[in-house]
Amino acid sequence: MDLSLTESQEMLKTATRELVEREFTKESLIELDSSDTSFASEGWNRIQQSGWAGMLIPEHYGGAGASFSDAAVVAQELGRGPVPGLFFGSAILGVLTILETGSADQLEGLLPKVASGEIILGIAITEPHYGWDPKLIKCRAQKTQDGYELDGTKLFALDLDGTSHVLCAAVLDDSSVGMFMIDIALNGVSITKMPGFIAGASEMVLREVQVKSESLLGNQNNDSWKSLDKAIKKAIPILCAYKVGACEQVFEATLEYSNTRVQFGVPIGRFQRVQDHIIDMINHLDAAKWTTNEALWKMDSGTPYSSSIHMAKAVASEAYYQVCNSAHEVHAGMGVMREYGLTLHTKMSRTLYDYLGDPVLHKRRLGDILSS
Repeated sequence: MDLSLTESQEMLKTATRELVEREFTKESLIELDSSDTSFASEGWNRIQQSGWAGMLIPEHYGGAGASFSDAAVVAQELGRGPVPGLFFGSAILGVLTILETGSADQLEGLLPKVASGEIILGIAITEPHYGWDPKLIKCRAQKTQDGYELDGTKLFALDLDGTSHVLCAAVLDDSSVGMFMIDIALNGVSITKMPGFIAGASEMVLREVQVKSESLLGNQNNDSWKSLDKAIKKAIPILCAYKVGACEQVFEATLEYSNTRVQFGVPIGRFQRVQDHIIDMINHLDAAKWTTNEALWKMDSGTPYSSSIHMAKAVASEAYYQVCNSAHEVHAGMGVMREYGLTLHTKMSRTLYDYLGDPVLHKRRLGDILSS
């Protein structure tokens, strides 16, 4: 099992890091975090021009046909920002959802537009009763003469700013779950940024939204939840790679601070308790990195990967959370100053901790696999 990067992936890593450092400076990310939007249009345009919006789209649909590991390289560098926005929601989870749930005609019609940037995807699954279980979906899609009428509320939908369409889970008349592609410009669609210590989360309200029959991915006779679950599983290691990149950046900044911040005549990194925090960060970072890389390798090599995905998600979510905690212990008051930038990662680590399932959920699923 070779978990090292190829030469082309090293080049991709360098190109992505240069783009992040140029287009997503700390100051611009802090300003974006303080604004009413989490969408940086110029930065997304650069990502689009680089072809990363179509990384996972097969070449015959106009995409790059890249591997999961290739996409993870980009995600890992974006995580160093942390760069909010549309790469994961549109280019990763959105694309995989269409690939898993869409019909052949829908793939032919939608994926080239996603690759070109004509369509930018978001995804809305969770509701007021938060969780990643189809039983918690209450948004209704009632069949009409011309299509469907959707009513319901979605909460904690990430990175909907800048999207043109949202993939939305709704319950059909037969109680199965369908995935609908909804134009956000339709009457009855309302998207509002949620307040609080969360990064880029929105409330999406649907009130008597009329959509055509072809807006339902697949067909009414297929329960989309199983296909959505497959898409989520494939997307998780790339989300984990984002967290690995974030952990790396937080660790590097904290290590540098511990070597330059002088107290009692010596750098604080000389103190045992500070060293303890640094070591904890290294342990969490390495655990997240190698469990994520193993899951990616298994996916690209055709090896059964379900158990590794659940392991990676549980470890990476906890790692990002705890690395930020340790960073604040080392930085003390400096770490909570908005202009320093650490709180960007702290907020993102809390936001992504439960996204696509918290560590408890994935440990349970891992246990189910190991005991079967």
